[in-house]
Amino acid sequence: MPIAIGLEGSANKLGVGVIHHAAYPHSSHRSRQDSPLSSSPPPPLKASDGDASLTWPPVRILANLRHTYVSPPGSGFLPKDTAAHHRRWVVRLVKQAMKQADVRIEDIDCVCFTKGPGMGAPLGAVAIAARMLSLLWNKPLVGVNHCVGHIEMGRSITGAENPVVLYVSGGNTQIIAYSAQRYRIFGEALDIAVGNCLDRFARVLNISNDPAPGYNIEQMAKKGNILVELPYAVKGMDVSFSGILARIEELAHRLESSAQGQSEPWKDEDTGEVITREDLCFTLQETVFAMLVEITERAMAHVGAKQVLIVGGVGCNMRLQEMMGMMAAERGGSVYATDERFCIDNGIMIAHAGLLAWGMGFKTGLDESGCTQRFRTDEVWINWRD
Repeated sequence: MPIAIGLEGSANKLGVGVIHHAAYPHSSHRSRQDSPLSSSPPPPLKASDGDASLTWPPVRILANLRHTYVSPPGSGFLPKDTAAHHRRWVVRLVKQAMKQADVRIEDIDCVCFTKGPGMGAPLGAVAIAARMLSLLWNKPLVGVNHCVGHIEMGRSITGAENPVVLYVSGGNTQIIAYSAQRYRIFGEALDIAVGNCLDRFARVLNISNDPAPGYNIEQMAKKGNILVELPYAVKGMDVSFSGILARIEELAHRLESSAQGQSEPWKDEDTGEVITREDLCFTLQETVFAMLVEITERAMAHVGAKQVLIVGGVGCNMRLQEMMGMMAAERGGSVYATDERFCIDNGIMIAHAGLLAWGMGFKTGLDESGCTQRFRTDEVWINWRD
């Protein structure tokens, strides 16, 4: 029964995962007796109730380790610094993952890595590590599309069968549905991703990057209750966040000026309450999430879907899950999402998607193992699905 190790490093998260699949009923690959493997996968995680059966093949998560490069408050992570972090930690994480999974080198069937999309330098650092393991262990390489990894891991963990997928992260915002062995993109961000919008606003407010700026914005937003007017940029099935970010940055500077006594206190015209940093976090979340819910609902109506699967780092946000759940419930549908173990970039999703492709005979030659920052979700042939 096949086992894969997966390496993910497209941004500031370095992940290494080891996964075990049930035997492939139509595969020509050899099978093996069960090794003394460790933990079973966690139960399905859903934002709202709904009937679902686990997708094929059944998986066992043997190790799922991650280490994050955290930059100082008010700054982002530079590619060169992030790549240096990945180079420092990758060997250590691989050793820890193999030990936790209780597998030997001879048990591994393939070495999977993120081929793209992502930041060039971090991607390259992890790809070099994957090539090294492939050559040292004499195992085939499997290059994986980062977005497909998120989708397949989300389907496997939650049991969502054929959902409309909302993929939201620091680098991507896409509405996706499966058709004819491709994940078709129905809509996407025209400029910056929603996660990038949130992260850049966190820098303006000097919010900590530990554990993640988006998470800290979410916690602050829970304390806000005044909704300030912001642009609302939905263009058909696409969205735009750059104008919203520019406006919320202007409001943040106005708030800072007011707090420093350089201008009159900024108060809400209706309630007379003083507007706070928490109110701006609340406003930004409510606005951008409403946009995402709108285009997701439109995609559901178009394809006749009853399920929504939220993947990507921003998918951890409980307010986004709540808003999506309200929309889906009105349509008689369900929302599925995972927690931070699988929403945030991780190695196990790369191992899972790579093992699915390997089971269908796919391998990446050493001369084709370069990375690309632009690797569209709909470029991948999903031949493991009907």
